[in-house]
Amino acid sequence: MRSATRKVTALVVCSILMIMAKAAVSPAQTAALPNPVAVFMGQEPYQANGKDWIRYSYFIANFEAYPNELFAAAPALPPCGLNKRASRTWVDFYVSRGKRLNGFCALGNHDNLGKLWFALESDVVPPSWVYIEMTDRQTGNKYKSDIVETTL
Repeated sequence: MRSATRKVTALVVCSILMIMAKAAVSPAQTAALPNPVAVFMGQEPYQANGKDWIRYSYFIANFEAYPNELFAAAPALPPCGLNKRASRTWVDFYVSRGKRLNGFCALGNHDNLGKLWFALESDVVPPSWVYIEMTDRQTGNKYKSDIVETTL
């Protein structure tokens, strides 16, 4: 009988440890991350599909504050179009009033926060202000920048 009690106790302890291990989260999930600090880099004209465009380039000055695991492929989460290995965190541009301009769903790592942009046809007047929102699709956390100008 003692042997059976020990086995049950061991089984209960192992079960509790497994539950605790599954409940444990990485520091990136528990640590409060700062809001992104978006910086306007400039504009550049280009042509695509027979049209003239202006690309508005930005970078996140505090990109190193975001662990690379936030941008790892997350095939268990919903895809981004046909991309079934879209990243865990998506980054979107919005006009100051909330209209989405562009987004990135497969950045790969935090270094790519230095290569963000949106484009408008060259005859379109750009919004005066935009902001960037990063959404961690695994935790539901959102990180929103202050509004940033679209001109230097």
